[in-house]
Amino acid sequence: MDWNSFECLTFDCYGTLIDWETGILAALRPVIEAHDITANDGELLELYGELEAAEERRSYRPYRDVLRGVVVAFGDRLNFRPSLEQINSLPESLPNWPPFPDTVAALGRLKQKYRLGIISNTDDDLFTRTAARLQVSFDWIITAQQVKSYKPSRNNFQKAAEKIGLPKEKILHVAQSLYHDIVPTRELGWANVWVNRRAEKKGPGATKTASIIPDLEVPDLKTLAEMALGKEEV
Repeated sequence: MDWNSFECLTFDCYGTLIDWETGILAALRPVIEAHDITANDGELLELYGELEAAEERRSYRPYRDVLRGVVVAFGDRLNFRPSLEQINSLPESLPNWPPFPDTVAALGRLKQKYRLGIISNTDDDLFTRTAARLQVSFDWIITAQQVKSYKPSRNNFQKAAEKIGLPKEKILHVAQSLYHDIVPTRELGWANVWVNRRAEKKGPGATKTASIIPDLEVPDLKTLAEMALGKEEV
């Protein structure tokens, strides 16, 4: 990969920059346990990935409502009825989801060489609250709320390309989800990097699986920054 050929790095946020699986489990486990449901972390995350994707395939509605729908769908699948407070607990928890330990430093280093963008399945105000945790100024922020669709729709990336205004050859997309990000960017001819955050873990986690080979696979953003900038600069 010719790192000097890119002017812009775009990132998925939740799952790539933000440790959403920790956040998801912290929000869902109290709901599940309040209804005497027993499930391990892997089972909860895999079911989340299935149910969230199903909610996002419906007609567009705000991500807050998607997350509320996920909690309701958990109840339908596991045979319990969540309270209104429990339904709201997942979207209300999102701003508290933590960055991965390597995220902030890597973004700061990459910002020295590249313009940075976000392409995220979220609402504008939810990302604004997350952005404070990332401690970097993004040049472009493209949310599902802005484009009225959810990845893996190509529309999210096509609208992002229009907003960024660079040839696709100058853009490198970085993401954890093969299903949401690597498949559509491959279809559109964008270069991509898969951040395999679950390399040491079993199961698919909170995203659906997909049969696709990325242009590059890295285990974390620290490794990405070292490759893009050189270890001596990182």
